Amino acid sequence: MFAFITSRILQAIPVLLVVGFIAFALFAYVGDPVTIMLGQDYTAAQREELVRALGLDQPFIVQYAKFVWAAVHGNFGLSYRLARPVSQLILERLPATIELAVTAAALALLVGVPMGVYTGIRRNSPTSRLFMVFSLIGVSLPTFLIGILLILFFAVLLGWLPSFGRGDVVHLSHWTTGLLTVSGLKALILPAITLGMFQMTLIMRLVRSEMLEVLRSDYIKFARARGLSERSINFGHALKNTLVPVITIVGLQLGGLVAFSIVTETVFQWPGMGLLLVQSIGVADIPVMSAYLLLVAVLFVAINLIVDLLYYAVDPRLRLDRRSMTGGK
Repeated sequence: MFAFITSRILQAIPVLLVVGFIAFALFAYVGDPVTIMLGQDYTAAQREELVRALGLDQPFIVQYAKFVWAAVHGNFGLSYRLARPVSQLILERLPATIELAVTAAALALLVGVPMGVYTGIRRNSPTSRLFMVFSLIGVSLPTFLIGILLILFFAVLLGWLPSFGRGDVVHLSHWTTGLLTVSGLKALILPAITLGMFQMTLIMRLVRSEMLEVLRSDYIKFARARGLSERSINFGHALKNTLVPVITIVGLQLGGLVAFSIVTETVFQWPGMGLLLVQSIGVADIPVMSAYLLLVAVLFVAINLIVDLLYYAVDPRLRLDRRSMTGGK
């Protein structure tokens, strides 16, 4: 297992270098950071001094090498827009994004899997048809429209929930959370539903299709012939064999929730990394945009590693295959 994890980490290093190069190259020549930081009124001496301080007078490859070296040490430079270290900005916004993404993923998993199991077992019932119509709506509607409709109904017409912001938060050392306050929980409901709606319907349809496929397999027929109860067959055998593709989707979608929460955070003005990226794009804040892309790449690499490890925990066939490849060691 240690060798497997080490090999995956070594494979991830070239990927991160390539992503870092692409991120740096895409934004290296976008906008004018000097004008952004100094404004319109500056002297030639001030411009030359700032260019030298930012290292913009050096060759591209030197700038990239310094960017990678600084990123390894958690230093992404200064934000052109706010003139603050990018690492501080990310640490301030990261808790909000993680909280929103994890809540949306938990909601999608806790609702999507039972709905998928039910529609797979009772596929011709009226409730299953209703769930399928709901899933079609969730897949078809764009995220921003779902958010706007939820705001219109629950915030404007009913006045039950806030339409923007994060509510009151509690500071736990360097981490902030709104899960411990009433206003924070209320503010989290609509963004989490908006962000998790597509993933919820996707998981439901995936679990349903996998359940239908597994329930038609020979070993399920054999289990019925042995006289096992339907509950044991559906949940002890069929559901267990649908978990591998579900783990794949859930793992990748969790990374997607963090990476693509931009729209949801913009609609609800949620103070996370997605909103920070949108604000940075408007003024070509290159360090923030590059750091965001690089962190998303690190996140996906880490999630892929966790998903691979979960495969071994769920599917014993993978463990047997690996032992046979290593001569039973």
